[in-house]
Amino acid sequence: MALATSAPRQNLEGFDDAHIVALARAGSDAAFREIMRRNNRRLFRVARAVVRDAGEAEDVLQDAYLKAFADLASFRGEASLSTWLTRITLNEALQRRRRQREMIELRALDRPAPSGTNVLVFPMSPETANPEAAAARAQLRGLLEQAVDELPASFRLVFVMRDIEEMSIEETAAHLKLKPETVRTRLFRARRLLRKALHAKIAAGFSDVFPFEGARCARITNAVIARLARPQRPGDAEPRGHASREEDNGFA
Repeated sequence: MALATSAPRQNLEGFDDAHIVALARAGSDAAFREIMRRNNRRLFRVARAVVRDAGEAEDVLQDAYLKAFADLASFRGEASLSTWLTRITLNEALQRRRRQREMIELRALDRPAPSGTNVLVFPMSPETANPEAAAARAQLRGLLEQAVDELPASFRLVFVMRDIEEMSIEETAAHLKLKPETVRTRLFRARRLLRKALHAKIAAGFSDVFPFEGARCARITNAVIARLARPQRPGDAEPRGHASREEDNGFA
């Protein structure tokens, strides 16, 4: 995809989705950056709720953006741009998690566990401290992130989408192909589990969990722009599948 990087970068903050998408289809570097700036945090949080690892979530986010940008012609504005991107990111994260499980199962068959030791099937790599986060809330945020990670997968994704990203019950249900009543039930159970784990400490940390700004936001945005600007060589594979297809995500 050719990017129009020679023109002075526009300030597109006040532009609506339709205008931004039209500019992106024309190859505007500024439009792609504005789309990512508006959606990075939500999409990162959704991806991380599925894969439970910040590095994996960043990879999911890059791949989801590339699929979406390669298929911008299919965006018709029937749903908001953020909703369309959330569907693509959720599908990409679920596909990655399924591949990880398949790889882990194959490795487990090929490698016997040493006697007398416990094998950690899903190791969690620790996140580096974010220097931009407020120091006074860092410990509480860490406790909250750990508690959210430990929720059952079906509860965790509902909680992140509804309580952290503040999507409506209806929007959450549509993304996960669930009935609104099921979303409400899972959300209630997720909150109850978190209350048991954190008691009164939970309320102050909601707005800062899984931060996605500053250096991380810039890194993802610049990486996607670099990949978009990379010349397409003969034989290079196109992104798999149709970006806007809603696949069965296994949460029903």
